[in-house]
Amino acid sequence: MQLARRYRIPALVCAFAVLVCELIAHPFTTMGVCDDGPYILIAQKLATTGHIIYNGPTTPILGWQLYLAAAFIKLFGFSFTTVRMSTLLVAMALAFLLQRILARTGINERNATLATLALVLSPLYLLLSVSFMTDITGLFAIVICLYSCLRALQASTSRSATAWLCFAVAANALCGTSRQIGWLGLLVIVPSTLWLVRAQRRVFFAGAAANLAGALFVLACIHWFNHQLYNVHESLFVKSFSVGHSVGELIHSFLDAAFLLFPIMALFLPQIYKSRPRILTALSATSLGYLLLAIHWRHSHPDFLLEPTQVNWVTAHGALESLALNGAPPVFLHTSVQILLTIVSVGGILGLIASFFQARSPLPAPTSSPCISWSELAILLGPFTLAYTTLLIPRAATAGLVDRYSLELLIVALICLIRYYQARIHPQLPRATILLVAITAIYGVVVTHNLFSFYRARVAIAAELHAAGIPDTSIDNGWEYNYVVELQHADFINDPRIVLPANAYVPTPPPPPGTCATNYYDTTPHIHARYGIAFDPNACRGLAPFSPVHYSRWFASQPGTIYVIYYTPPSQP
Repeated sequence: MQLARRYRIPALVCAFAVLVCELIAHPFTTMGVCDDGPYILIAQKLATTGHIIYNGPTTPILGWQLYLAAAFIKLFGFSFTTVRMSTLLVAMALAFLLQRILARTGINERNATLATLALVLSPLYLLLSVSFMTDITGLFAIVICLYSCLRALQASTSRSATAWLCFAVAANALCGTSRQIGWLGLLVIVPSTLWLVRAQRRVFFAGAAANLAGALFVLACIHWFNHQLYNVHESLFVKSFSVGHSVGELIHSFLDAAFLLFPIMALFLPQIYKSRPRILTALSATSLGYLLLAIHWRHSHPDFLLEPTQVNWVTAHGALESLALNGAPPVFLHTSVQILLTIVSVGGILGLIASFFQARSPLPAPTSSPCISWSELAILLGPFTLAYTTLLIPRAATAGLVDRYSLELLIVALICLIRYYQARIHPQLPRATILLVAITAIYGVVVTHNLFSFYRARVAIAAELHAAGIPDTSIDNGWEYNYVVELQHADFINDPRIVLPANAYVPTPPPPPGTCATNYYDTTPHIHARYGIAFDPNACRGLAPFSPVHYSRWFASQPGTIYVIYYTPPSQP
């Protein structure tokens, strides 16, 4: 145990578990995954020219993420996979730090390791770790800041506390350049830490000075970003929004969190049976009302509650498949499994609530781990949680919330849930947690494999069309593929949100009557699709004379299949 603590072996296990699962999933493809295709091309241009040149749909600043990817390109040569491996490296470091954060908040090493694995081996984390999206690098900015602030609070000397606070500011300022919301570390978490150390005057004033310098750096970065060509500005304020719609989006995110932390939420299920009769009756009535509401809404809202998440990265179809092509993608999680996951996730929430009303003495805190009191933890994480949730409201009111926006709040929830379980229910997570984490990891690996297998199939079917002399500009292969094709013929994606240069956006006329519309046709004016890729061979103008492509879907009853379909009448050029 002393050797394990000295070399942080549990944290290293968490980091390498992510790597092993990703290698099993085989996450390789030569096209964009969600939004990351244009980001990858920005990194490629940085590696060749030394300059950051945006290309249209970019709302995150990208920053240090681009320089890390450019270094990988210099070392290993350019490919989509090379760039994405830079994110995997960050994901491994993040897993290491998360385990150390849990251990430093008073959670014992075993519990901290299991809890970390429950999150970093989840399908959402594994999927994002092998994309070039900004979610992992933005989360890393928050996590490294939180870890450094914990070290400052637990430092034995003023000099050490000051050094950790300065490091927290510097690390968050730099790493937050990948995703602006990551700057909530120095804007919220560091000030909360300064409040906790206010009695140490030297530490407080030194940390405040460093934080002021960090805030000025943030303002300079935002000013620079706002003057770059072809980027996209996203406002924190909306002129009007529906309160009911926004609340519904937040409720969806809350239920998503219970599903995404499935191995942990399931541990609270036994607490329902230990409840007093009055509490049990109230929980039963709540469950019945929830079930009736879910059944009623399912007719008009197919994604409401009975699916593990909304149409996000992790769905009943596997991941992202429903966003790209014509026709309905094959279902991965059948309705019975969706209902089971919903029952366990919501039951875990009810079990957690039931445990609040059970009379029991708090268990002794572990003596082997540095500890932080609940009040200090509330001051450290409470303002951040409130600020982050508040910033989600404009997104909920306009574009809607997706599961990946919950990552930062999942960290907070994980800390509080495990610490509460350890303090009030049992000092050790049950052995069943290992099985639940293993099931989550298998699910995450399978979903990641299936998604990238689907993307490889789309590349293969495009190659089949190329062999027949059909250029990419005549193919609608989904917006992720189309974006990369558009950037081969233009300097930017034709996004109406572009402010600089003025009048860069040019509206694209709709396709002629009798022609199927290209996916996001307005943003890719160079693509005039005669053919499209679909799950349904009868979509649009029907099946074209090209061979379908089958792709591997682990744990599914049959492989997936995609077809080439006509977008224009067969006789039309």
